[in-house]
Amino acid sequence: MNSLLPGGREETSIVRGELRDQRFQLPAGVSEVDFDRARLTNVDFTGTRLRCFVARGSAFDGCDFSGAGFEQLLMGIPDPGRERERLTWPQTVFRDCTFRRTRFAEQTFFGNVRFERCVFDRSRLRQHTFTCEAEFVDCVFIGRVRDMNFWGRPDDHDRAVLGRHHNDFTGNDFTAAELDGVSFRHIDLRAQRLPGLPGYALLDRIAERVSAVLPLVDGWPDDKHRQEARFALEFLADSAHVRNDDQALVTPASMGRKLPPALREELFAAFRRTSSDTSRG
Repeated sequence: MNSLLPGGREETSIVRGELRDQRFQLPAGVSEVDFDRARLTNVDFTGTRLRCFVARGSAFDGCDFSGAGFEQLLMGIPDPGRERERLTWPQTVFRDCTFRRTRFAEQTFFGNVRFERCVFDRSRLRQHTFTCEAEFVDCVFIGRVRDMNFWGRPDDHDRAVLGRHHNDFTGNDFTAAELDGVSFRHIDLRAQRLPGLPGYALLDRIAERVSAVLPLVDGWPDDKHRQEARFALEFLADSAHVRNDDQALVTPASMGRKLPPALREELFAAFRRTSSDTSRG
């Protein structure tokens, strides 16, 4: 581990080489760390508090980040000095790592990062939209995941430097997760383990189902409720068509967040039916 003191800033520790079977500790007064093509195996980060955590081209195997907290978290970033050109963009891999009650920084930059068989257990995963290049394989999510996007395709302008046209996203287990405002984009939802009824339903033929329930919505007496439901259903149909081959993980909230709970549940039940006849219970 080498330390660097940039002028006018507090000390940053740069980690290269290999760390194995130890507790991760920084020198006194240091709260920023930069992992540059480092290899860490069975390293204990539990309870660590860091102002900034940066990783590029590094590998973390069997590391425990339980109870750790980050004010700024940049994973899988491009090489220094080449962020704009992105001539090289090495991948950072977290394999068999544990993130239990980990406080991810708000708007974490995931970058070119891959998670394999990692556990995210009641971690603060929320408002993470910078995930276009992140890959998740056989990971487990427990607890609330809020306002987060998962992408099966990287941005068009990044595909050449990444050397791939799709992100691996398969075998992930969300059955113990509460998904609130989570978006799956260009991802095979059938290749994941997703939560089920009563709160969730993985459905196909979304556009057809929307057409089938619209007569039910049109029969509601309150125009405000009709408009809310129509807007939500049209958004759901458009998103499913553009992003996931007319599939979607649907919840009562998908029917319209501002609808009364009874109407959301009524519409959710009707939406799940394969018959176009929505007049029967």
